[in-house]
Amino acid sequence: MGCLVAFVAMGVAKGSYASEFKIGYVDLRIALNESEPGKKAKAELESTINIRQAAVEEKGKAIEKLKSDLEKQGSVLSVEARKTKEEEVERMIKDYQRLVQDSQADVKKREEKLTVSIVKELRNIIDKIGREENYSLILENAESIILYSQKNVDITEQVIKRYNESKATPKAENK
Repeated sequence: MGCLVAFVAMGVAKGSYASEFKIGYVDLRIALNESEPGKKAKAELESTINIRQAAVEEKGKAIEKLKSDLEKQGSVLSVEARKTKEEEVERMIKDYQRLVQDSQADVKKREEKLTVSIVKELRNIIDKIGREENYSLILENAESIILYSQKNVDITEQVIKRYNESKATPKAENK
C-alpha cells in the first residue's frame, strides 16, 4: 500500500494527473457498525451471546453448588462416595470448559456469517460510488491508518447512507 500512496503522491506533486485524481476513503468498521443491517446483525449477535452466556453461567453455578455440597458433606461421606462426587465435579468442569469453547466458537462463526455478507455488500456500494463519482482511488481506513485528510475525502457516511437506502427500498416495495 505504501508504494501505491507514494505513486499517487508523485503524480499529484508533478501536477500531471492532479486534476484527474479523486481520492476517498471509507472506514468499513464504522460503516459496518453504524449501518442499519450492521446494527441488526450486532443485536442478533448480542442475543446469541446472551443465550450462550446464560447457559455457561447456569453450568458454572451447578458446579459451584456441587463443590459446596462436597465441602459440606466431605467429612461425613465415605471414601467411595467422596471419590464419586469428586469425579462428578471433574466431569462437570470438563463439560463446562467444552461448553465455553463451543460457545465461543459458535459466537465467532455467527459473527463471521453475519458480517461477511454485510462487508461484501458495503464493498459493492463503495464500488458503485467509485464508478458513479469518478473516483481514481478509494482506500479503506483500517485501524485509522490515514493520519490526515480533508473531511470531504472520508466517504464513510455516504456509504452508510447509500447502503441503508439500498436495504430500505425492497421493504417499501413489498408494502
